Amino acid sequence: MADNQEIWAAEARRALMEVAGGYRRTTTYPELAETVQTSSGVRTSNLLQNWIGKTLAKVALECSSRGEPLLSALCVSSVDGRVGDGYAKAVEATYGESPADVEWHAAEERLRCYRHFGATDLPADGGTAALTQSVVAMRAKAQKRDLSRRREHGQACTECYQVRSLAGVCGCSW
Repeated sequence: MADNQEIWAAEARRALMEVAGGYRRTTTYPELAETVQTSSGVRTSNLLQNWIGKTLAKVALECSSRGEPLLSALCVSSVDGRVGDGYAKAVEATYGESPADVEWHAAEERLRCYRHFGATDLPADGGTAALTQSVVAMRAKAQKRDLSRRREHGQACTECYQVRSLAGVCGCSW
């Protein structure tokens, strides 16, 4: 399978460069896996999660050696629109630090990919980084849930929604 990884990584790089040609485009792990196996002619019966991460790690290493943005940021989960666990490792290996917010880092890296690889529909102003729609929805839901919980428990101010201190002080009190 080690030889297959090299073949798949080359095909994944080509496929991801094509994805980067469209502003705000992403692909999913299953889509990339199918593309890679079809274009290479090398198939596997192994579960996706047992090989796609290694393939993307090789793509990230190649991008790093070329001084390019990480194309692996363009590949997200079909379930929740998030980058996989391996993305943070690739960032650390490439940039020397782990991102505080992996999803936001991936959004910024995707923008760098669109710019670097010449997205044909990139706005004249260079575009902006964006989380995937699924991640935006998840974060909004979590924020709404947190605000709701704070209101229910009387911990948050009903005007500024900040959590009150034990003394009852909030942002409105400043």
